[in-house]
Amino acid sequence: MALMLNSVHVAGNLTRDPQVRFFANEKAVADFGLAINRRYRGGDGEMKEETTFIDVEAWGRQAELVGQYLTKGRNCLVEGSLKLDQWEDKSGNKRSKIKISAQRVHFIGGTGGGQGGGQGGGNYQDRPAEQSSAAPSEPIDDEPPF
Repeated sequence: MALMLNSVHVAGNLTRDPQVRFFANEKAVADFGLAINRRYRGGDGEMKEETTFIDVEAWGRQAELVGQYLTKGRNCLVEGSLKLDQWEDKSGNKRSKIKISAQRVHFIGGTGGGQGGGQGGGNYQDRPAEQSSAAPSEPIDDEPPF
């Protein structure tokens, strides 16, 4: 039997503020984008940099916390799996896109807005907002509803 593995870990900066939506069953989903930079030495010996942009979705309480604590420019690490979305556009053309379905989202950097930095960091946990205004420090594992 062939080995199959669908696991991804990426760290990058948010390209936009997360968009959080709630379904009728009160389950939340947060959609956000990450810019992931890669530096390498080209064939000519010069350092080059390329940026990869990828969409991410987080579900449940984790989605709510992503919407509460992350903003455009913040740095985070996402653990998850690749997911293929397929649809037809208004012209009837078949379209597809690969995105990451997050199982865990970790803060990198401080809890202030913008580029992060400073103290803090950590990852999301299921903690009521009234206990602390700082970012949570333990992970949440949340499976998508499919």
